[in-house]
Amino acid sequence: MATLTSSYSLVEQAKRIDPDGKLSKIVEVLNRKTGMILEEAPWIASNDVWVNKTVRRATLPTASRRKLNKGVSKGVSRTTEVMDVIEMLGIYAEYDKDYIDSFPDAARARLQEAKAFLEGMGQTLTSDILYCDSNADPDGMHGLSPRLDTVDSEFVFSNSGSSAVTSIYVVTWGENECYLAYPKNMANLGISHQDLGEVTLEEYDSSGAATGRLYQGYRDYFQAKCGLVVRNPKCIGRIGNIESSGSTNTFDEDQLIALLGNMEVNASTRIYCNQTIMTQARIKMKDKSNVHWVAQPSNQALAGLPFLSFDEIPVRKIDKDILLNSETVIS
Repeated sequence: MATLTSSYSLVEQAKRIDPDGKLSKIVEVLNRKTGMILEEAPWIASNDVWVNKTVRRATLPTASRRKLNKGVSKGVSRTTEVMDVIEMLGIYAEYDKDYIDSFPDAARARLQEAKAFLEGMGQTLTSDILYCDSNADPDGMHGLSPRLDTVDSEFVFSNSGSSAVTSIYVVTWGENECYLAYPKNMANLGISHQDLGEVTLEEYDSSGAATGRLYQGYRDYFQAKCGLVVRNPKCIGRIGNIESSGSTNTFDEDQLIALLGNMEVNASTRIYCNQTIMTQARIKMKDKSNVHWVAQPSNQALAGLPFLSFDEIPVRKIDKDILLNSETVIS
């Protein structure tokens, strides 16, 4: 079973950029509950600062047959340009100085305290990769769902559900397929951490109102700058309108077979779903006639972790708080 081992992955690059492991640790926290999207997708510098321009071939010239002493017509190819937005996410983490100073390793303690902030930023980033619509929010990236919001029974299929629906997303990652872009000339892959040191913090009560009382603390600032780039539209696909409860309009694997048959698929293709669909898939594994679903043993899996595969394509579980069971029905 082939797995994605691109040197462009966020984890691999973070290890090389930050020898002391600090950035790598931040990346590990960002990846929780995100189906490994942030870890497995290639991260590549954009060709502009806050957008990435992709030139796609729109039409190809057609050659014509000729006879001796006869000519052929001229041909022309046309291209289209796609501009993908790179969004900025940021969050401050603050902690009581006396609490942090009580630990033997203050830096490690601050990272431990920051994990909740980092995990939240990672989940927001993954949610934006799935759902953010730059047409509605010009400051956000353009995610998978708005690119795949019209059923064409080729790259977007409908499972006919009408309420409490979710989707399966399929992505083929790669430099010429689909990747995550960070602003060019940034050595830290768009993931940054600033230690703002000791600061005076204000106390807030349980309702969020300032009490006027002050205390000393530490502050950190974390940022992520990222955009989704789809160079080849045949490298993304969706099965939508899957009902997350009941016994009708649940996941139909025949549609997944059809979708994969239409897409550009290789060793870097990944299937993303939430635990609701993962459970439906695992139930299908009990069927004696099952030939598609396989639980890969740990010695064949990425990072030594067992995973589910469909026709040898790894299936990644994204938490249902991120890949929702309450998507808008597509048509």
